[in-house]
Amino acid sequence: MTADAAPAPVLPRYQDVVAAAARISGVAHRTPVLRSRLLDARTGAEVHFKCENFQRMGAFKFRGAYHAMSRLDAEQRAAGVVAYSSGNHAQAVALAARLLGIEATIVMPEDAPGSKLAATRGYGGKVVLYDRYAGDPAPIAADLAARHGLTFVPPFDHPDIIAGAGTAALELFAETGPLDALFVPLGGGGLLAGTGLVAREVAPECALFGVEPEAGDDGRQSLARGEIVTIDPPRTLADGAQTLALGALTFPLVKEAVTDILTAPDEALAPCMRDLATYLKLVVEPTGVLGLAALYADAERWRGKRVGVLVSGGNVDLERYAGLLAGTRTS
Repeated sequence: MTADAAPAPVLPRYQDVVAAAARISGVAHRTPVLRSRLLDARTGAEVHFKCENFQRMGAFKFRGAYHAMSRLDAEQRAAGVVAYSSGNHAQAVALAARLLGIEATIVMPEDAPGSKLAATRGYGGKVVLYDRYAGDPAPIAADLAARHGLTFVPPFDHPDIIAGAGTAALELFAETGPLDALFVPLGGGGLLAGTGLVAREVAPECALFGVEPEAGDDGRQSLARGEIVTIDPPRTLADGAQTLALGALTFPLVKEAVTDILTAPDEALAPCMRDLATYLKLVVEPTGVLGLAALYADAERWRGKRVGVLVSGGNVDLERYAGLLAGTRTS
């Protein structure tokens, strides 16, 4: 390494996921794994749904946020934290901050779902709004951190966030045993990277797929090119996956672990939301059904196999949800 070369990022390991599970035990919910005879018949597979819509604040994001913030020292806790998010990480940081007695400031897009804005404020988070199509939230958060001495809590690209997110897969495999395939929603890559750490350790034969919205396929492009690709803000129903790029930590972990990165068109998401509501009585946000949409698109390949689908969250405005299920697209 030359004198001016940047140090290689410190990647989390499987053991870090195990340690994170111990740290968040008793605070994060152990979410259920559900089955549906009718969905099995429709796909031809034995499908296991890991339901992170039942996690605290309604999404897997609580796992990483609480894990990372619980490791802050007394000085960092006293000063407070700052984060940016389209919604679920915002709520996760706000709730974790309340539980840990920390003040939190969250930079959120103006067009974030109203329910996510309201929940973030309801948990005690101070919200700073920005236009996602005209600006980048990272410099806003960095400026707030510098001016007020706040600790930045990244949405995905941090070892503690990744390790915390991976605990969902740790629970899934502990309940189901090895699976033939696992489909995971992909935004910035924290959930997929953490899941990959677990899958490669406990179920190395399991095919692992990240699933992005078709309009926001930066992960698919990055995997194909072998380097991080940054895209313009995508316009998609899957607001939890409107990220612009994978991270310096998540990309190498994803590249090492995944079988492939798939995409799902927006028009496939509402029917999947409707199916989960009908057959499993689940309220799931558009991002949360990306995995099921990808399974439906290639169901013949997995006929007769044991398949996992990670349902990442269920935070969606009820009016928007009702419109989507009724066949009316609302954004």
